[in-house]
Amino acid sequence: MANSSISFEDFLPSMAEQLGPEGLMKELCKGFNLLMDPRKGVITFDSIKENARAFGLEGLSDDELIGMVKEGDLDGDGTLDMNEFCTLMIRLSPELLKGPQAAIDAVLNCFCN
Repeated sequence: MANSSISFEDFLPSMAEQLGPEGLMKELCKGFNLLMDPRKGVITFDSIKENARAFGLEGLSDDELIGMVKEGDLDGDGTLDMNEFCTLMIRLSPELLKGPQAAIDAVLNCFCN
């Protein structure tokens, strides 16, 4: 039987194609909201650990979860705000960045405005 799993790198470009730039950003925002600490309004190590099972991450060690936060933490505050999260998700999907420049610009315009 063939492996029917899909990698994140393949999934995000497919979502972008189906949803368009604005739809993709809405879905990324939903993902952010599911992972964030509602009291702080950002994604923390604790909020990722608490929600890891819902995203299939329950097998990751604390060090791996901390590494996920560090990878996207552009301002060095130890958390991910919505902009950092969306930037990380797009950066983790190189196929998305190979698309037509107009599509990339449309996603970035939704993200930055």
